[in-house]
Amino acid sequence: MELLSYGFIQRAFLAALLISIITPLIGNIIVLKRLSTIGDALAHAGLAGVAIGLCAGLNPILSAVIFSIAAALAIEYIRRAFYRYSEMATAIVLSFGVGIAAVFSGFVKNSADFGSFLFGSIVAVSQFELYMVVILSIIVCIVMIILYRELFYITFDEEGAQLSGVPVKKVNFLFTLITAVTVSIASRTVGSLVISSLMTIPVACAMLISKSYKSNVVLSVMFALLFTISGLFISFLYDLKPGGTIVLIGIFVLIILLPFRRKN
Repeated sequence: MELLSYGFIQRAFLAALLISIITPLIGNIIVLKRLSTIGDALAHAGLAGVAIGLCAGLNPILSAVIFSIAAALAIEYIRRAFYRYSEMATAIVLSFGVGIAAVFSGFVKNSADFGSFLFGSIVAVSQFELYMVVILSIIVCIVMIILYRELFYITFDEEGAQLSGVPVKKVNFLFTLITAVTVSIASRTVGSLVISSLMTIPVACAMLISKSYKSNVVLSVMFALLFTISGLFISFLYDLKPGGTIVLIGIFVLIILLPFRRKN
């Protein structure tokens, strides 16, 4: 517990806890809509924004947010163009992000800055970045509470929701927007290569034992908090990468829960 006496550790824990709350909230919708890879696609698009921002001398987080939003809108547009093959949208955008990031990363002068966005640098979270995470968490929680019924309906039956008068396009646009911003900001703390795992693994663990959609949301948040807290303590004690440690703990718990999955 002496770790918590340091200011940078306190910022790291607070940022990680907030991210571990909002990512499963978004992850539940993404998983149930069969778009689990969207986190990877947006993270790589954000990584491309980081590379361009570092090359141009811009704020890398800001450029990552812009690129992630553009990528999210592109995914939504391509998904509607290939309605029966919507999974292609994430693969196309992911490939584009990887290509841009690979090209511009060669022009980044300080490779350590770029590397911190790959696997995260949660102990280096600044006061400004913490404020961004706090504001983002509040916005995501408010949106998910206000649009709970609409998102629930759209997730399971998009056509039925539209016929019932739900503004599907507007709700999807807003959800896509907050997903892109969440992924780009969270990439700075837990890493671009890790954020999609934090969106899907806690949801997968919850799906093995939950009885309803609501219980799945609650359990996924609880699992994410468990993975994050234990992962941070273990990584600090044994000098490991926090993002990778959190993901490996999640995979370990998932393997343990597999034999106890609900059959119905």
